[in-house]
Amino acid sequence: MPLTIGTPSCRRVSLRAHSFIAALILASVTARAQEAPVTLDAALQSATDRSAAVGAAQASVRASSEVAVKAGQLPDPMLKAGVDNLPVTGQQKYTIGQDFMTMRRIGIEQEWVSGDKRRLRSALANDVVDRERAGYLAQLANTRQQTAAAWLNAVYAKKAVSLQQELVGHMTHELEATKASYRGAKATAADVTQAQAMLAQTQDQLLKARQTFQTALIGLSRWTATPVSDVTGEPPAPQSYVSSLPPEELRDVQPALVAASRDIAVADADTAVANSDRSPNWTWEVSYQQRGGAYSNMVSVGVSIPLPINRKNRQNRDAAEKAELGTKARLMYEDAQRQVEADIRTQAATLASGRDRIDNLRNSLLPAADQRALLATAAYKAGMGSLADTFAARRAQLDAQLQVLDLQRDVSQTWAQLEYQVVPASMSVSQ
Repeated sequence: MPLTIGTPSCRRVSLRAHSFIAALILASVTARAQEAPVTLDAALQSATDRSAAVGAAQASVRASSEVAVKAGQLPDPMLKAGVDNLPVTGQQKYTIGQDFMTMRRIGIEQEWVSGDKRRLRSALANDVVDRERAGYLAQLANTRQQTAAAWLNAVYAKKAVSLQQELVGHMTHELEATKASYRGAKATAADVTQAQAMLAQTQDQLLKARQTFQTALIGLSRWTATPVSDVTGEPPAPQSYVSSLPPEELRDVQPALVAASRDIAVADADTAVANSDRSPNWTWEVSYQQRGGAYSNMVSVGVSIPLPINRKNRQNRDAAEKAELGTKARLMYEDAQRQVEADIRTQAATLASGRDRIDNLRNSLLPAADQRALLATAAYKAGMGSLADTFAARRAQLDAQLQVLDLQRDVSQTWAQLEYQVVPASMSVSQ
């Protein structure tokens, strides 16, 4: 019995069903991926892949690359056609082919640009492409820098939520213990009321911390271009290699310096083109003239040569202008280099100071706050201290932890500004 295959319409329905199922699976996988906590590397990769600004910079590079292809080409030839010596009076007026001087003409005209000129124009166009690539690197560095800063904000906001939750849990336990003591006539109603008030304040701080965390996630989503519901991972150690880069390596990976150096190359290439334009381009023309049947046809050859009779105030001025723009580009590079080096030194000094401050707080403030909380709790349990002192000590302990956390966040932000102001050499070379 022959095998029966469904009709085309059935097959189309089946294909649509499979496509619909595949789309649902893809959407489910994407949703799960978006719900997963985001690491720093994943955030950077997503931001790099999805950034509209980076995509626009890439489009600009592609556009300038298209222009570079045509820069070294000859101008398009010009087709010329017409009628020469047409009579307008007498018996032969407006006739073609009766007067021996009347000719129908068709020809080609070509402006000739020398090979050296075309080579210089191609070099200029390629330097413009390199300058556009520098703009792409600047957008890439900014995107990575902002993404890292947003991720760090979210991570530290999450840590603050954890600390607030821990304090709420502790104060909730203390409130229950105080109520039990009140029922056993070992605590007063004022103690219970004070515990409830302290718990309410701490719960409000927890809500505020959660809102800060959600705001930080929204800020991170702006750069990753996908919804971020959580972050994971520890912030990198605030140690940056950028401050140790020698100047010759720094100018290849720091976008501001890359762009400034590309401006110099463009200015120099533009000057070379302007100098070459001091010699005019010749235009060649070949035409064929057809006369009446009683007369012979003709061929004409001609050349047009511009006469630079005012070269001093025209072509020389153009070359001088481009040369001065080259001087400007060099001075701007020098200024940019000084600014970048000063910024790096400032950020490196701030980073080193921040690390010292963190170590100092960890070695002095946190142990003291922990010891105060332990002593206050022990005194309260022994009947020698008040519940208010216990809560105040716990609050001071949390404040100390939050102070260290805020300092760590600030130091990490400085680290991100320093570390991600440069583009990795692999990205710079590949683009």
